[in-house]
Amino acid sequence: MAEEEHGAGWLSRRHLLLGGLTAPVASNAPLAVRREGESLRVTAPQIHFLNGRPLEQLRNGASLGFASQVVLYTDPLAPLSRGLDRFVVSFDLWEEKFSATRLGPPQRTSSRMTAAACEAWCLENLLAVPPGLAPQRRFWIRLELRLEDARDNEPVIGEPGINLTRLIELFSRPPRGQQPRWSATVGPLRLDDLK
Repeated sequence: MAEEEHGAGWLSRRHLLLGGLTAPVASNAPLAVRREGESLRVTAPQIHFLNGRPLEQLRNGASLGFASQVVLYTDPLAPLSRGLDRFVVSFDLWEEKFSATRLGPPQRTSSRMTAAACEAWCLENLLAVPPGLAPQRRFWIRLELRLEDARDNEPVIGEPGINLTRLIELFSRPPRGQQPRWSATVGPLRLDDLK
């Protein structure tokens, strides 16, 4: 089950060893993975990030940046590919609706959404990850989502676009104190088993 985390790490060795005994991903898995051409598209129907402190900040007129990382790996210590993305969410106080903009190319925007629709839109528009795997090889996918910390000196977004170095640094360090973070992992999967 996807849940808010404050410092959880990668899967344990025991989990990895037992992973070979698990069945294909069920429809109630924390992440949904599908093939899209030569890439994998990941969505997270069970992750809800527009609540608690982020929701309070939005209702007080702030626009919030969220950074995401989708990591594909066959070994937790050696990721095979990584998709880094960022989106900004705002709240219209008069209409009581949310707007979101995905900032990485290609930039996309949607507005006049409920909280649930906004969460779904953001997570369905995450960058696709190229797998680069043999069809029978087992792999795991992990999604991490963080509310950006306003105390960071160097922004993740600037001119002309996303600062990938800064985004990688963001996910290379543990979250600060009460910095909201959500994550979910799914696997083992095989390309042959995905539609």
